[in-house]
Amino acid sequence: MKKNFTAQIVDYKSINEIPGAWSTADYKALLAEMGLGEGLEDLSEKDIKDMCYMSLNDLEHAEAANVVLSFLFSEEKLTEGKIEQLSHDLAEEKMWERFSDVRFHHRLFNAYDLLRSAYNGIFPQPTGVQLTLKVTAKERDDLTIFDEAPKPSIVRLLAQGMDENVTLNRLYSDQICGAAFPEAEGIIWLLEALSKTDDSRTYLLTSSSFWLEDIKELDQFEGEVHVDEQEGDGQA
Repeated sequence: MKKNFTAQIVDYKSINEIPGAWSTADYKALLAEMGLGEGLEDLSEKDIKDMCYMSLNDLEHAEAANVVLSFLFSEEKLTEGKIEQLSHDLAEEKMWERFSDVRFHHRLFNAYDLLRSAYNGIFPQPTGVQLTLKVTAKERDDLTIFDEAPKPSIVRLLAQGMDENVTLNRLYSDQICGAAFPEAEGIIWLLEALSKTDDSRTYLLTSSSFWLEDIKELDQFEGEVHVDEQEGDGQA
């Protein structure tokens, strides 16, 4: 069943980094990957960060990318050959937009942020979006759809505000209209509920400009949203 909402773009901001994406623990882990994990106890957080940047910069850029990617995807089933290939692609391609598996885009964005800072260039500058979105319901009970499946629901709503020829609508038209949209988890990287009222929700979401750049032209629009079907729904 489709539910009707009004979407308001409260704020749209272009970003090149996600604050807090890299922690001191992460820098220490990267230094350990490079064989430099000893003797860090007396260093300040800034010194550890600077040491990580300098150590990455001492490597060839593809080797540095390999270190970062191996850390970021340590729990994924990526072969050494795939990571090696991706390490060379990073300096030439915008892989936070182009990698075939959308689930990896968030981490690739963070990889570009770190590597570009360490090298003061060479790697393309990542382009992202922080969007503040207010959703108002025609019927207040309809807002539960954003509690049940927040990311698919929000992506479906945003897609209706943009032209049918934008990348999001062209690549995911079946999922936007269909019964399941697992890729939404990779399209919206971070989602925070800022406020809730009886008839509205306000969210702060982080994504790639690859998906949402065209939404910045809008102030307000109407849209219909349906929730993903649960496994077994509609079965005889």
